Amino acid sequence: MKQKIQHFMMGRYGADQLGRLLMGVSVAFLLVSLLTRLDIFYIIALGTMAYEYYRMMSRQVERRYAENQKYLNGRYLLVVKWNRRKEHFRQRKTHHFYKCPACKQKVRVPKGKGRICITCPKCKEEFIRKS
Repeated sequence: MKQKIQHFMMGRYGADQLGRLLMGVSVAFLLVSLLTRLDIFYIIALGTMAYEYYRMMSRQVERRYAENQKYLNGRYLLVVKWNRRKEHFRQRKTHHFYKCPACKQKVRVPKGKGRICITCPKCKEEFIRKS
């Protein structure tokens, strides 16, 4: 039986990270539909699951790979943004963060120095802010 499944899946895309996310979303919608007894969540769950199986059985490997890469790039950007916010939150007691008015580069300055002239490291624009 294992060989028959392997032979069937030859040339097909299979599972990936986007597929795991879609399965998790479909399970979540199934749980919500059980709790709320609303058919719309059940329909959304079935649609999500059907799309995931379509992706797994697809022979258009390049397209599925591109979809997965797009998802991974978006997830990476969200993780980077989240980590940056965590770091800013951790440093909020000792530093201020300002945006350069010219190039919008974020500049970190220590708190408690009064009014200071800040020079942007990227475009060398000078601006005055209270630290």
